[in-house]
Amino acid sequence: MDAKYKLFKKGAVVVDLGYAPGSWSQVAKDRTGSKGLVVGIDLIPAQPPRGVSTIQGNFLSPAVRNLVKTFVAEGAARKQMQQQSSTIARDATADGATADDAAGNQTPESDASGEEDAAVPEASKGEVVFVRQTSYIDAERLAARDAVVGNDEVEHGDAPDQNSAKKERLVDVVLSDMSAPWPQTHGFTIRSLSNPYRRLMNTSGIAFKDHAGSMDLCNAALSFASDTLKSEGNFVCKFYQGKEDKALESKLKKMFRRVCREKPESSRNESKEAYFVALRRKANVTLESIEANP
Repeated sequence: MDAKYKLFKKGAVVVDLGYAPGSWSQVAKDRTGSKGLVVGIDLIPAQPPRGVSTIQGNFLSPAVRNLVKTFVAEGAARKQMQQQSSTIARDATADGATADDAAGNQTPESDASGEEDAAVPEASKGEVVFVRQTSYIDAERLAARDAVVGNDEVEHGDAPDQNSAKKERLVDVVLSDMSAPWPQTHGFTIRSLSNPYRRLMNTSGIAFKDHAGSMDLCNAALSFASDTLKSEGNFVCKFYQGKEDKALESKLKKMFRRVCREKPESSRNESKEAYFVALRRKANVTLESIEANP
């Protein structure tokens, strides 16, 4: 799918819902590179691919969704601080080199008179310029403090305006590979990846049940994408075909510039499994506005 639609880019922020066992997250990390941030969420514990951060929890829980948003915000804050520190250090180095060049290019006449020497800044006299960069620990503390302050403003302040909502959109790609779990009736001692207690990517074999459950999860994933996905960001979700997928497709077409249906080659012909690939999110369209004006 990525080869066809170019979903990922270097340095992108990706959230993978229902990531276990981690194949999608691995591809996302390979495509986004060392500067990219990939976060996976799942009910079951699984060893994540190298470089991928994961959260074990039920994505349908508001607390888990807020935890993901906070984690992404902290990652973005750390990245911004690192960029600012690098810029300050680079500018200071360039200024020092310029001053050294100016001191070396003085003419004998100016040295003799002493007039130019008085106008040369201190850095040109061979002094070393030290730049204090923010340490990793300080960056962590500042990011956590900013996240707490932001949450308090949302909880105790007025409703956020459109500009503040856009600032919270830090994710480039949202992937959803979830399916609704069913009540457990046996195997209470099994806790493995292949046969876990509860997970969000199994099917019951009952077409209507699988379809209804997948629609709930797709709408939950779309609600999360509406809150966190950047303008021009991409959204991919697995669903099971049925009567309600037309309504979901209609919402996607209002929120994104291009929406496609994909059936994976590995899926059997009789399977109802398919994917919506929604590309290039529109800047001023949210799920709330779509549902308010259907």
